[in-house]
Amino acid sequence: MDPRDSEPEEYDLDYRFTLANERTYLAWLRTALGLLAGAVALVHLVPAGGEDADDAERGIGFALALLGIAVVIASMRRWHTVQRAMQRHENLPASRAPVYLGLAVVGIGIAVVVLLAR
Repeated sequence: MDPRDSEPEEYDLDYRFTLANERTYLAWLRTALGLLAGAVALVHLVPAGGEDADDAERGIGFALALLGIAVVIASMRRWHTVQRAMQRHENLPASRAPVYLGLAVVGIGIAVVVLLAR
């Protein structure tokens, strides 16, 4: 039998690694909740500044909400991927999610600055 045909053996993990992975996952969820809260606040609590500003506020709120949803999905996938890699004693996979999140927040921040400069 070819060893490449079998599933990699899974090992019991030191619980500290599992808990650290879970804390990282929960931090990503807090980030997503913050983005969603920002979307709600922007759309419902910021006073309207006219029809154009209202559309811009809704657009930015929509972008924040979509980003929050994307963070939740990415964090679930990342938690699962890291957990399996640790169980198999493999190297942890690289992630570009922090870079993408940072770029998205910068883009939304620029849109907010443009909106406020009007």
